Amino acid sequence: MSSTLFTQNIIACIWDFDKTLIPAYMQAPLFRRYGVDEANFWAETNALAENYRKRGYHISAETSYLNHLLTYVLSGQMGGLNNRILRECGAEIRFYPGLPDFFAQSRAWVKAKPEYQKHEIELEHYIVSTGIAEMIRGSAIAPMVDGIWGCEFIENPLRPGFLKQNELAIEAAAEISQIGMMIDNTTKTRAIFEINKGTSKNPGIDVNAKVTPEDRRIPLQNMIYIADGPSDIPSFSVVKKGGGKTYAVYNPANRAEFEQNDRLRQTGRVDHYGPADYTEGSATTNWLHMHLEKMCDRLVSDREAAVASRVARPPRHLNATPEEEAARRLSKLPKQSSFLE
Repeated sequence: MSSTLFTQNIIACIWDFDKTLIPAYMQAPLFRRYGVDEANFWAETNALAENYRKRGYHISAETSYLNHLLTYVLSGQMGGLNNRILRECGAEIRFYPGLPDFFAQSRAWVKAKPEYQKHEIELEHYIVSTGIAEMIRGSAIAPMVDGIWGCEFIENPLRPGFLKQNELAIEAAAEISQIGMMIDNTTKTRAIFEINKGTSKNPGIDVNAKVTPEDRRIPLQNMIYIADGPSDIPSFSVVKKGGGKTYAVYNPANRAEFEQNDRLRQTGRVDHYGPADYTEGSATTNWLHMHLEKMCDRLVSDREAAVASRVARPPRHLNATPEEEAARRLSKLPKQSSFLE
């Protein structure tokens, strides 16, 4: 007997990180720890692509900061930087108002009505960022999310010939020296499809495998993608075209960000936008609450309609109409002879 892989009763909020959940870039605590001028670092990073182009190199502008960070480590200005330190710096990240409590509160919304509980509807939160995964894992919001995609560094990379060694040397002085995972604005969409197909929960499902819509763990229409700007257009597009919702946020103190969000709304990139304020009663919280409830209501309606369409009605006693009952009685009366016979 065939059956679907998943019950599809899960809704997902997928979040960008920098300028979406926090007002600044997450690397700020890291620069403070090593005494690195943050503005200068980003100015250098922004100039890398053009300077390397003049030397005949082509680099990804979106993730060039990763290599520049490794250059700082190699030069000694950030010597000894490892994943443990990245997690420690992540603990210093400060969030927008209402976070991280909003994540727990929003999960309660999908359990607020008996019909939602009846169908075991769940809300999951995911972070998909071009930032550093270890810093996000060290932050206060990490325990409240169901998955994190971000850039990763490798400490003490395996050396040539390691396959022939019985034992590998253990180096106490760990230091990041290679990029293990790189997430840019385009590969963010891969993470969305991993969430969609269930790869993030079941590694046996390859993200490139053909999976029918009814077998996907979280349909795109059950997703809300929240981010801060044009760099997330590929992800906005994937979710919106799949029937999900898209929402842009801006720093209330920055009019340029507001105008940027307004352009995204006018061009149809996002369904709506609002301030990065996740406190109770804020415009953003109200919008997210409303659309999460609408998704829950649709799930309840769809699931109950599916049950009704697949379960045959049992036989039942039929009550005859008064006319039918009178006719039945007349048919049982003895037949009288006619004088014309």
